[in-house]
Amino acid sequence: MLESRGHLLTEQINPNSQNLDRLTSLELVDLFNQEDRKNLQAIAAARSELAKAIDLTAASLSRGGRLFYVGAGTSGRLGVLDAAECPPTFCTPPELVQGILAGGAPALLKSSEALEDRREDGAQEIAQKEVTAVDVVLGITAGGTTPFVHGAIAEAKKRGATTIFLACVPASQFKIDVDVDLRLLVGPEILAGSTRLKAGTVTKMALNILSTSVMVKLGKTYGNRMIDVSVTNQKLRDRALRILQDLADLDRQEAETLLDRSGQKVKLALLMHWGGVSLEKGNQCLEEARGNLRTALELANR
Repeated sequence: MLESRGHLLTEQINPNSQNLDRLTSLELVDLFNQEDRKNLQAIAAARSELAKAIDLTAASLSRGGRLFYVGAGTSGRLGVLDAAECPPTFCTPPELVQGILAGGAPALLKSSEALEDRREDGAQEIAQKEVTAVDVVLGITAGGTTPFVHGAIAEAKKRGATTIFLACVPASQFKIDVDVDLRLLVGPEILAGSTRLKAGTVTKMALNILSTSVMVKLGKTYGNRMIDVSVTNQKLRDRALRILQDLADLDRQEAETLLDRSGQKVKLALLMHWGGVSLEKGNQCLEEARGNLRTALELANR
């Protein structure tokens, strides 16, 4: 017999939208705006758990580990999106942050929600990725019950990996034993049960905070500049040049020359300019500093 999930916070009826189909367009916009304020409150309420997830993930990745987002439907797609945005923003290898979606790549474009019920598929994905104790597996399930995610978490725990659970229901409604239990409580959706709304938005917010903060701790930024940006198109080249112009106080032509000398690597270009070192010496210092520019500068100035 199928167990009812109507008690879950994400499935409950929102009293503020009972007359949803009778609202004007302006009233609809105002209602969404009012409800979306709860996303910020949910992030603030979970700040300690989110900070712990950042610290554990950064520590694992600094030891050579990987971060895996696991989910189905909207939750899984958001994980894939965040993972896909890391390489161009932080010049990370694609394998460093990976998204695992129930149904694989086809489920990105075509709903395959039935696949979320296969717990064994989640476990198999973790096994195929050869997850180890140095990796991090973050399961995303708005309602907290997705079998695909629980299968992945269980397999990850068996392999000794750090496990993080992100859900939009309180722990009292669905308990799980993980290293970080991150609950983002945004309340019932405007459209009952449609977790692509507030639950999806707050998940995107949390993943933005997590991945960006982890990359900051891994030395991928200098101040608030993305000094590991991957220069793969004109927009990103322009951004790289503006970073060099601003931080190194160069004109456009000088920045272009320096960027080309560095092999299109902003961090290395800054080290060469500030430290007065060659390309080879700069690479050596960055390697010794494990990619941290401030540490590499200290090495270059010895």
